[in-house]
Amino acid sequence: MGKEKIILTGDRPTGRLHIGHYVGSLKRRVELQNSGLYDKTFIFIADAQALTDNIENPEKVRQNVIEVALDYMAVGLDPMKSTIFIQSQIPELCELTFYYMDLVTVSRLQRNPTVKTEIQMRNFETSIPVGFFTYPISQAADITAFKATTVPVGEDQEPMIEQTREIVRRFNYIYGDTLVEPEILLPDNAACLRLPGTDGKAKMSKSLGNCIYLSDTADEVEKKVKSMYTDPTHLKVSDPGKLEGNTVFIYLDAFCKPEHFGRYLPDYPNLDELKAHYTRGGLGDMKVKKFLAAIMQEELTPIRERRKEFEKDIPAIYEMLRKGCETARATAAATLDDVRKAMKINYFDDVELIAEQAKRFGQE
Repeated sequence: MGKEKIILTGDRPTGRLHIGHYVGSLKRRVELQNSGLYDKTFIFIADAQALTDNIENPEKVRQNVIEVALDYMAVGLDPMKSTIFIQSQIPELCELTFYYMDLVTVSRLQRNPTVKTEIQMRNFETSIPVGFFTYPISQAADITAFKATTVPVGEDQEPMIEQTREIVRRFNYIYGDTLVEPEILLPDNAACLRLPGTDGKAKMSKSLGNCIYLSDTADEVEKKVKSMYTDPTHLKVSDPGKLEGNTVFIYLDAFCKPEHFGRYLPDYPNLDELKAHYTRGGLGDMKVKKFLAAIMQEELTPIRERRKEFEKDIPAIYEMLRKGCETARATAAATLDDVRKAMKINYFDDVELIAEQAKRFGQE
């Protein structure tokens, strides 16, 4: 029998999830879960990781755990097919992190491009919390604890996965073949890589207020699409418009399907024709925005409605998470047993060690 195919992925609970998360990872995650190609899928809410830079705000992290769980269920992640769990409830991850710390140098962590970027983003240059600095090591613990073979992430996370692979190789080289080396699974279409905020800024972020949330009402979605950044030089309908950096068209690339034209904009056969007319001139922003709004409502309405249903029974969501944590913990504990055995720190389970020492001391 070949090696089991296991997926591990997750999100930091820093707020409700938005369509950037949906396009970038959630939609694909649901497809992978339902594909039947994987033996197990583990999806976790990285609350311990969120605390590394929210240490003074535990209530915020705690409130967001349920928001993320609701969004997961609403988009179609299914606890019958995926193990959904909370990172901090799996203490084995801390122990693995502690052992892996001995396998990584400080200079190697400093060279990690993802860590560099994140440190700059949070203005941590002068005083980096150690927990935040060692984030790639804790991520390696998350991945290896579940013997994950596949980690679906955006390409900005590639350096992180590479670091995990290095830790795995070094561990296996020193202690014998124990850990599984993961493969990265990148998004399969360019539009999925990074959805800009509604204001055209590079990234959706809560602090910039440029997100469309999965849980937004129909009115909120409508309002946000109408106020979206387009081409600032496209002042009159007759003006030629630019597609470059035009948020509305970037979103259409991500969400629009051929059948949407028949439903909402029958004057055009496809997106290429719509783009051609816009660049030629004679097509107003409002018409394109109305089309995008209709598509967004179609995509988000079922998600919003499912979330409303799940919100009616919050204790059931916690029960689902508790069961997920139990399953996840059993898996992580089995890996930790293997690691302790390989590192020769499983004293009380090692009957041979005790017998051999008893014999040696008996002869002296």
